[in-house]
Amino acid sequence: MKATQLRSQHDKEMFDQLLEDPVIKKINEQIAKREVKGNLGIRRHLLSTSVRLTRTMAAPLHTIAKDCAEKLGLTIPLELYVFPSPTYNAACIKPEEGRLFVMFASSLLERFEPGELKFVMGHELGHHLYNHHDLPIGYVLRGKTPPSPKLALALTSWSRFAEVSADRAGAYCANDLETVAHSLFKLASGLSGQLVKFSLADFMRQVDEMQIEDAEPGQGAPTEDWFLTHPFSPLRVKALKLFDESVLAREDGISVIDLEAGVHNLMSLMEPSYLEGRTDTAEIMRRLLFAGAIAVAAESEGISDAEIAVFEAFFGKRSFSDRLDVEQIKAELPERISQAKANTSRPQRMQVLRDLCTISRADGHATEAEVDLLLKIGKDLSVPGTFVLQTMAGDPELD
Repeated sequence: MKATQLRSQHDKEMFDQLLEDPVIKKINEQIAKREVKGNLGIRRHLLSTSVRLTRTMAAPLHTIAKDCAEKLGLTIPLELYVFPSPTYNAACIKPEEGRLFVMFASSLLERFEPGELKFVMGHELGHHLYNHHDLPIGYVLRGKTPPSPKLALALTSWSRFAEVSADRAGAYCANDLETVAHSLFKLASGLSGQLVKFSLADFMRQVDEMQIEDAEPGQGAPTEDWFLTHPFSPLRVKALKLFDESVLAREDGISVIDLEAGVHNLMSLMEPSYLEGRTDTAEIMRRLLFAGAIAVAAESEGISDAEIAVFEAFFGKRSFSDRLDVEQIKAELPERISQAKANTSRPQRMQVLRDLCTISRADGHATEAEVDLLLKIGKDLSVPGTFVLQTMAGDPELD
């Protein structure tokens, strides 16, 4: 089977739709014009901020890159770079002058085994294989003009499925589920494996505890520890387990339709599904989000049009009105926090807090007062402040 056939259907469908978005088209046209005038200076920047790893310096890594490229059917020349960082990370940079660049954190290269590096390498090359760079998510979400809430949410949702596709490419290269799971375990925990003995069975048991409960929207969110360290890793492992059990990986596997349905359900755990729920729990979460959104937005110099737009993306058109009693809603916030704390799980409260952060960043920045209030809300909900700070500083780029 060709690697191009492994791509997530949801990734491809959303990718094609987003490419037709007027904002995306305009940005891509601007990038194309800059490329015609000359390169974007990507390689020059890499050479000045990172160390290029030649074959002489890193022969084993080049062998891994060559093996992965051949298996994925890529012929583009590769340049490998390392940058100093204690955090495990890697990235594939859009090609320039016919060369593709792959970057690795120094800690990752030092502590990942060859098989694990093969998964990471395949994952990064997968982003290029599936043309993910054609959707300039960083340009859109970090641009001078904030995108519409609808586009921002669509790009964020697509990026999750893009990671699923890249993971499949990495798993295809590594060809060993335990090695792949070990890689994601390291990425999620930050551990190198020297102090903790990895057990795929134990790890999968923990992942399998994340169930989707139709009766309680949001109930199936990851447990607190996973949500804090790496919100996507457990879901990615579960998605890869489904992939490993499918016809894409074995002749007697489950159908592609069942695979994609399972993956879609997993990724929906990161969506604010409580907004449509009809349970008491969902209603409590909505009431908290409503009051929190008004209070946070009001902390700045009035509620901006961008904040109103993202507010209505959550609650529907014309849900915001000048007739809303902002001071009364702010006064009710402590009681709504108390209700949420008494009737929802911590992961559910983290979902609401994450969405409050999204609203706060709607106009391109968050004021110090807004961040302070978010931290206070988080404290009252028994959610560590690090979660708020990490969410507010989230990087929109694929990795």
